[in-house]
Amino acid sequence: MRKIGFSTGAVAMGDFRYALEVLAKLHVNAVELSALRFGELDPLLNALDDLPLAQYSYIAFHVPAKFTAESEPDLVRKLHPIKERGWPLIMHPDAMIDRRAWKSLSSALCFENMDKRKPLGRTAEELARIFAEFEDSSLCFDVGHASQIDRTMAEACLIIQQQKSRIRQVHVSEVNTKSEHVAISAASELAFAKIVGDISDDTPIIIESVVKEHQLPQELTLVSEIFANAFQEVLETD
Repeated sequence: MRKIGFSTGAVAMGDFRYALEVLAKLHVNAVELSALRFGELDPLLNALDDLPLAQYSYIAFHVPAKFTAESEPDLVRKLHPIKERGWPLIMHPDAMIDRRAWKSLSSALCFENMDKRKPLGRTAEELARIFAEFEDSSLCFDVGHASQIDRTMAEACLIIQQQKSRIRQVHVSEVNTKSEHVAISAASELAFAKIVGDISDDTPIIIESVVKEHQLPQELTLVSEIFANAFQEVLETD
C-alpha cells in the first residue's frame, strides 16, 4: 500500500494538533510535521512524545525555512533527536547559512527542490551542486515547484533522471505564479501524470495543497489516482 498523506502545515497552518485531528479522520498513513516557520519549532518539538502518530507508517519533519545565523547552531542541535527517530528532515537548501553546521545531520537531510522565488535548488544543475556537497543526503521532489519552474516538465524529468535514487519523498500540490500551494488543476493533473510514473511506487507522497477541510478527501483521491494511473502506464509499457 502506497504511503500517502498531508503536511500538517497545509491542513492547518500553525496548528499541528488540529491538523492531526483532521487527518485521523482521513485514515492516511503518512504525515509531514511542519515547523516551516521558526516560531512553530519549539511547540512542535516539545509535543512530539504526546502526539497521536500511531497510524502513520511514514513521518517526516519540515525544518524552518528561515532562521538567523545566531539561531542556526541551536536549531541544528534541536534537530538531532529527530534524526535519531529516523525521520527525514525536509530542508530548503537556501535556508542554510553555515553549511558546515549541517554536516552532522547530512544523512537525515532531505533537500527540497525550490520554487522560482529561491536563489538555488530550483533546477537539476543547482541540485547536483548541493548533492556534491551533501553526498549522503536525499531529495524531497516537489512536483509543484518543478512545474512552476518549467511548465513543460522537462526540468522535472531531468531532476528525476539525475536524482532518482535519492528521492525519499514527494511533495504534491499546484504552485501558482505567486508561489502559493493550491488545489491541483486539470492542467497540472495532466502535467504531473507525465512524470510521476518514473518515481518508485514505494516513495511516500505528502500533499501540500491548501484547500478547505471538506475538500481534503477530494484532493487525496485525485493525487492517489494520478500516481496509481501513471504507475500503471509505466507497467504496461515495460
